[in-house]
Amino acid sequence: MYDLDDPRSVLIPLNAASPTQSKSGIAEPESVEFHNEEPADVSAAGSRTWYFRGQNFLLAYTNLRAGDSLAREEQPYEYVVLLTEKATNVTITAGKEATEVREPALVVVPPGNSTVTAGHDTTVIRLFDLRTVDLMNRASNASSYAEAHPNVSPLSPWPSPADGSRLRTYFVDRVPAERGRFGRIYRTSSFMVNFLDVQEGPRDPEKLSPHHHDDFEQCSLSVDGTWLHHIRTPWTSKRSQWRDDQHRLVGSPSVTIIPPPTVHTSEAVGSGTNQLIDIFCPPREDFSAKEGWVLNAEDYPQP
Repeated sequence: MYDLDDPRSVLIPLNAASPTQSKSGIAEPESVEFHNEEPADVSAAGSRTWYFRGQNFLLAYTNLRAGDSLAREEQPYEYVVLLTEKATNVTITAGKEATEVREPALVVVPPGNSTVTAGHDTTVIRLFDLRTVDLMNRASNASSYAEAHPNVSPLSPWPSPADGSRLRTYFVDRVPAERGRFGRIYRTSSFMVNFLDVQEGPRDPEKLSPHHHDDFEQCSLSVDGTWLHHIRTPWTSKRSQWRDDQHRLVGSPSVTIIPPPTVHTSEAVGSGTNQLIDIFCPPREDFSAKEGWVLNAEDYPQP
């Protein structure tokens, strides 16, 4: 249910599916506030990295120190780098290619050897799909996915770019907000990332957007401000699996994994700048069907 001013109110609903019954029921939502947890990795230079996952992907959040690098050797599949700070300063190399980034951006890194090097202390967020098997068990919530969640469809990557794999850099702040378009959406073969419009101050509590997804998780990455994630688990035939409504208050930086088919909406409650990035793996068909919503649709074709 969307407010009439919400661009998603024009989406064509997909055929609703009943929740899959399982012994464990509908998956539990999960959240992490990175700076409240011990990092999984600390480099010799003092860079700190946390890992958190969904069913089909892993998110690596790094406070990268000046001069330090994040390296991937013989990476089998492309991955995504998110740079969210206004004054970021990183150089990304992949094979013989290199790009220097000094503003918010989404960078697609091709398979093979690559490095992300900080010019000064900065935040680097990387997204890997589950085929990058050496990282999946690094997640602090890896045990939650010891068995696949039955309501989440498996990853089936979308087509690769016609011109092949290479470094691709998309500068987020160079795209102004546009009435009728929902955020700034970018797509790869495995991911869809939506840099939602910045919310200055609290969101109007009378214009929320409770909705659900039948068969895919939503990863909500908070990079600024404070958020209330309202989550309602539908009832199944087993009362033992029912849950009270959840109203998860999280700061930044944090990640919340919202499982299907829970009803959910996110409410900015911070008094200053509130910024949320939604991540999906694989890409969403409904967003992709909207003309002009996916800003790099020419690079990454639909199936």
